[in-house]
Amino acid sequence: MNVGVQRGAIAAVQVLGLAVWFSMSAVVPSLRNDWGLTAGGAVWLTASVQIGFVAGAVISTSLNLPDRVAPQRLLAAGAAAAAVCTVALALFADRSAVAVPLRFVTGMFLAAVYPTGMKLMASWSGSARRGRTMGVLVAALTLGSTLPHLIAGLGSLPWRGVLLAAAVSGFVGSAIALVLVRPGPHAASAPPARNPRYALTMFTERGPRLANLGYFGHMWELYALWTWIPTFLLAAPAARDLPVSVELTVFLSMGIGGAAGCLLGGWGADRYGRSPAAVTALLLSGLCCLLSPLLFHAPPVVLFLFCTLWGAAVIADSGVFSTSLSEVADHRYMGTALTGQTAIGFALTVVTIQFTPLLAEAVGWRYAFLLLAPGPLAGALAMRAFGRETTPLPAPRGSA
Repeated sequence: MNVGVQRGAIAAVQVLGLAVWFSMSAVVPSLRNDWGLTAGGAVWLTASVQIGFVAGAVISTSLNLPDRVAPQRLLAAGAAAAAVCTVALALFADRSAVAVPLRFVTGMFLAAVYPTGMKLMASWSGSARRGRTMGVLVAALTLGSTLPHLIAGLGSLPWRGVLLAAAVSGFVGSAIALVLVRPGPHAASAPPARNPRYALTMFTERGPRLANLGYFGHMWELYALWTWIPTFLLAAPAARDLPVSVELTVFLSMGIGGAAGCLLGGWGADRYGRSPAAVTALLLSGLCCLLSPLLFHAPPVVLFLFCTLWGAAVIADSGVFSTSLSEVADHRYMGTALTGQTAIGFALTVVTIQFTPLLAEAVGWRYAFLLLAPGPLAGALAMRAFGRETTPLPAPRGSA
């Protein structure tokens, strides 16, 4: 089967299947009017998905599901089930008490989409090009996660219509996974013996441990930024004068800019090595955290360009961590290792998603993102050490 077709199909499933992830975040302004949604309620609409993802990933890891179930079927089932939950939310939810449990279950099913997609994408790429291949996958994740902001920003759909549009995307992604996606030639040849402890065992090995620590620093920043950047922009003096609406600014800076960053980060990981690519992105995004109070009062165009740079840097290294772990973990349990990595990483996102608005209440949104800076800076130290432990893997010119 054509390698390009497979990679494209897996990426398409990520774009479409993950559209439900931030669907509620995109409609929070409408829910403030319809439900009288408080700031605390808005936090839980996102945090519940993250917690659900962690719960689903823990279950998947303990059962070794990504390594023992046909991954294309697991991928299809997760995307379809998350879409069903989003349809139920659009049709029946009328308050946070109904929405939060549905969002939690949505997150549980999404744990079968993203890590499984990583394993499938890795199975279609040798080590020389795996950084770029994973960069494509995370670019797809980025576009899918920000797609609801595009839907909300382009049209006049009511909030329930935005959710239904995101759910339709999930169903289409599920169908693509079931019909087109298959494991590649670099997949493990046979299902391994059940080993629920491997997700913890890998931390006893220095290479996987450092790759995971770098990823955890990255996650400390990423989802809190994605969740609260619309609120940061709305609070900025230049909000009304941005080149486009806040919704489209988020999609263009975090979505399009982020996707470009993923592709650049994947290329850099193959060309210069995993560690240099990750350290560069982590330091750049950490610097953006530190500069955010200064840029809060910047002119509209400068603020837009700053957000685009930040959107590219904050996600450019995500595929590098997946690539790094896939190369140093036990190949038989690659799916388990990647799912365990994301489970802990997403648990950390709950902390920063919760505490960022609390800090904003105390000191204002101008300074709120300073909370995120320690994550990428600590991650850079871990990945610098990772580079000393492993051999760089630059891609030979013309390699396939």
